[in-house]
Amino acid sequence: MIAEGFRLLPQLVKPLLAEPGHAVWLLPTPRFRRAAFDSRGWEIPLKTSNPDLAKHNLLERDRMFTDRLFKETKRLQLPVIEVDTVMNEGELARQVTRAFGLWRGCDNGGESSSVAGDHASPPARRSGPH
Repeated sequence: MIAEGFRLLPQLVKPLLAEPGHAVWLLPTPRFRRAAFDSRGWEIPLKTSNPDLAKHNLLERDRMFTDRLFKETKRLQLPVIEVDTVMNEGELARQVTRAFGLWRGCDNGGESSSVAGDHASPPARRSGPH
């Protein structure tokens, strides 16, 4: 299962998994979230008396919730892929494939690699603002 968004909480999903590696959470960096917000042209902030503050508050709310998801996935030892603006769709697909132990490609300078099991523990949480 690929969990993206705020509705699939790790503590509710984990009991349904045969193994923790059967799911991966895609969690955005603040930079990615800001870019996604800007690209959508959301009208919600424009309907307020202070659109800049409203946008800031929405992004801050999302950052706080994403931080909560990072902590929860780490506590439950569930895999996470941190999605950022420097990542294209192909790289994201490769990381998801690796997380499920399915990657058998040659992405190490031509050397064949098998990364099954790389998803056993989630990556360390990033530090500082992005």
